[in-house]
Amino acid sequence: MELSALTAISPVDGRYRKTAEPLAMFFSEFGLIRYRVLVEIEYFIALAGTGLKNMPVLDDQKKEKLRDVYRQFRPEQALEIKETEKTTNHDVKAVEYFVKERLKGLGLEKYSEFVHFGLTSQDINNTSVPLSVKEGHKAVLLPSLLLIAERLTELSKEWKEIPLLARTHGQPASPTRLGKEIFVFVERLHRQIQQWNAIPHSAKFGGATGNFNAHTVAYPEYDWLRFGNHFVDQILGLQRSQFTTQIEHYDNLAAYCDGLKRINTILLDLCRDIWTYVSMDYFKQKLKAGEIGSSAMPHKVNPIDFENAEGNLGIANALLEHLSAKLPVSRLQRDLTDSTVLRNIGVPFSHSLIAFSSIQKGLNKLILNQDALAADLNNNWAVAAEAIQTILRREGYPKPYEALKDLTRTNTAITRETLIAFIDTLQVSDEVKTELKNITPHNYTGVNPEFKL
Repeated sequence: MELSALTAISPVDGRYRKTAEPLAMFFSEFGLIRYRVLVEIEYFIALAGTGLKNMPVLDDQKKEKLRDVYRQFRPEQALEIKETEKTTNHDVKAVEYFVKERLKGLGLEKYSEFVHFGLTSQDINNTSVPLSVKEGHKAVLLPSLLLIAERLTELSKEWKEIPLLARTHGQPASPTRLGKEIFVFVERLHRQIQQWNAIPHSAKFGGATGNFNAHTVAYPEYDWLRFGNHFVDQILGLQRSQFTTQIEHYDNLAAYCDGLKRINTILLDLCRDIWTYVSMDYFKQKLKAGEIGSSAMPHKVNPIDFENAEGNLGIANALLEHLSAKLPVSRLQRDLTDSTVLRNIGVPFSHSLIAFSSIQKGLNKLILNQDALAADLNNNWAVAAEAIQTILRREGYPKPYEALKDLTRTNTAITRETLIAFIDTLQVSDEVKTELKNITPHNYTGVNPEFKL
C-alpha cells in the first residue's frame, strides 16, 4: 500500500498532517538527512580554516557553493542518500559518500578523505538533532505557543471586570473575576516558557569516545578542543559538552522535554477548565455553517477543540516522559538505544503542535454567556458569608465564624433577604450593618490586579 495521508499509520502524518507539516522540515527523515549534510559540510569548511598539512584550501566562492548543497537540498537528493544506504547499511556513511560526490563537482575530490575526518556517526547525529530541535523550537513550536499566551492575554483584559463564582473542591467559593482566572494561565505559561527558552541545546563532538583520539594522533600539535568548541558553539550555534562518551549525555535535551511537558500540563489544565465552563453554560461557541456537533443530537455543539487538545497533550507528555527518562541512560561508552528513540523526537513535538493549534481554534470560538455567570452568582449568596464574618472579626464581634456557619448550614437556600435579616439581628452599629448589606456575590471579588508580567 502506497504511503499517503490516508495510509499513514500515525495520525501525525495522516489525519493531522496539515497541522504538523511545519515540523517536517526539522524532524522528518528528510530533515535529519539535511541536517547531517549541513554538519558534514560545515565541518569540512572548518577544517579548511586550520591550515594543517594537506587540509582543504577553500576560497569564499567554494565555501558558498558547498553551503548551497544543504541550503538547496531537495527530496530527490535525500532519496539518493537512502539508495546508498541500502548498500552501506549505515545512514551517516551514506551521507558522507553523498558529500564526497559533491566535492567532485567542485574540483575538490583530492580533499575527499577530509569529509567526516576523525569523526564517528554520533558527532554528526548529536549535532544534527539538537540543531533541528533548536531551529524547530524557534521557527514553529515557540511562535505557536506564544499565540496562545497572546490570545489568553487578550481575553483576560476583555473579561477583566466580569465577576465569576469560584469553585474550590467543586463547591461554590469566594467570587473572583473571569479575566484574572484566565490570566493565571498566562503567568504560568510565561514563567515556564522563560525556563524552557533558557535550556541550552547541547551537542557532543569529539570522535569515537569523545577525546579527539583520531584527530590528535594525526595532528598532535593542534588544539582540537579549541577547534571543537569553536565549531559547535560559534559555527553551529549549539553548546558543546566537554566530557562525553561516544554520545551526548542528553541531560539538557531531557530538560527540554521536561520543560515542554510542564507547559503541556498547564495547557491541559486550561483545556479542562474551559471544557467545564462550557458545560456550565458560561461559554457558548461560535457556529460554523455545515459543521455537525453530534451525529445523533442536532442541538449539540461540542467543545471538541479542547478535547482534541487534551488528548494530544496527553500523548505528547507520555512520549516526552519516555524521552527524558531514557535518553540520559546509556551503557558504558554507548549503546544503540538512543538512536531509535531519537528518531521519534518529532512525534511528541507534533502532538504538542496539534494541541496548540486546537487550543487556538477553541479560544477563538468562545462566546461569553454573561447571563449564566450572573445567574450562578445570584443563586449562591452564601459565598458572601466569608465577607460578613471577616468584617465582624474586625469589629471584635464574638464568634462570627460560628454564627455564619450556623446560618449557612441550617438554611438550605441562602438569599439576599436571608442575609439582610441575619445582619439586622447583629449587635453592631448601623454603619457596619450598611457596610455588610452592600456586600454581594457580584462585588465581593477582591483586588483586580494589573494584567502584566
